[in-house]
Amino acid sequence: METLADVGEFGLIRRIRTLLEERGGRDAGLIVGAGDDAAAMTPRSGYDLLVTCDAMVEGRHFLRDIMSPVQIGRRAMTMNISDIGAMGGFPRWALVSMGLELGAAAEDVLDLYRGFLEELNPLGAVIAGGNITRSGDGAFIDITLIGEVERGRMVRRSGAREGDAILVSGWPGQAAAGLDLLAHARGDGEAPEAFPLLQAYRTPAHRVREGRAIAGTGLANAMIDISDGLLGDLGHICEESRAGAEVQEDALPVSESLRWAARGSGEDPSSLVTRDSDDYELIVTCAPMHVDALRAAVARVSEVPVTRIGWITDAAGRLDLVRADGTRSTFERRGWDHFSDPRARG
Repeated sequence: METLADVGEFGLIRRIRTLLEERGGRDAGLIVGAGDDAAAMTPRSGYDLLVTCDAMVEGRHFLRDIMSPVQIGRRAMTMNISDIGAMGGFPRWALVSMGLELGAAAEDVLDLYRGFLEELNPLGAVIAGGNITRSGDGAFIDITLIGEVERGRMVRRSGAREGDAILVSGWPGQAAAGLDLLAHARGDGEAPEAFPLLQAYRTPAHRVREGRAIAGTGLANAMIDISDGLLGDLGHICEESRAGAEVQEDALPVSESLRWAARGSGEDPSSLVTRDSDDYELIVTCAPMHVDALRAAVARVSEVPVTRIGWITDAAGRLDLVRADGTRSTFERRGWDHFSDPRARG
């Protein structure tokens, strides 16, 4: 096994550039890519640029013993693609910086890049450059992703209005359930029901096409991706919109795999949906009269379900759970906090 100590920094960079030339995409707007002091690109007329960055630290956001390098690379890029999609945009150029241990396998680093490309290539986005350095204890991946959104179509967190319907895509909570199975190495991780949960954690799906379709309608008032958990990210919408929310417990989407996980853990299925989990689904608010139009827009680009789970209120900062019998409880707004929760996740 060749390590980075064997191939050296510049040998690794040559291998990465060869991989990008052979397997990476092409972008007419990229004037200068990897190999110069800086990348240069030309945005399209009629579009605004979106720029996001996200870092993954080994032991904090990913564990090499439960994920392959390709899966880690895919997950790292998906996190960033999801942020672009949550504002109605589409990714174009990625800048990748990494800190690597001297004893890391050179092929594992190339597999990380193969993972990046597996997410970028289908979208026509490219890696435009980056940086590599030596790390001391564990690896890190830091990606800056530049995208674009049609001018006037950007959707932000801050536009939710009293009376808006709250919609959520897909099946929130599955990634956290998958991580639980992996972290505890339980025998039930081999069950067929476990596969969607493990996949949701190891190779989560972004909703960039769905976000772009929603933004294209001009009917969404607010949108965010779920990286801090359903309640945590709905709380971000409420905070930025100076609004509150009521969520109907019996309306929460619960997949069959999540029901299976709830039976095994003895937890309530709704608590698995609402806890901190990085699923990269979308939360959207819109006027109730536009719910069907947004669902139709998503249906034109994917088969991902869109569920109405509640409504926006004027009680700024307050999130209430309304049960089927009419009783309610107020959520303590929560979500992922990098400086308080010791568990590893993405």
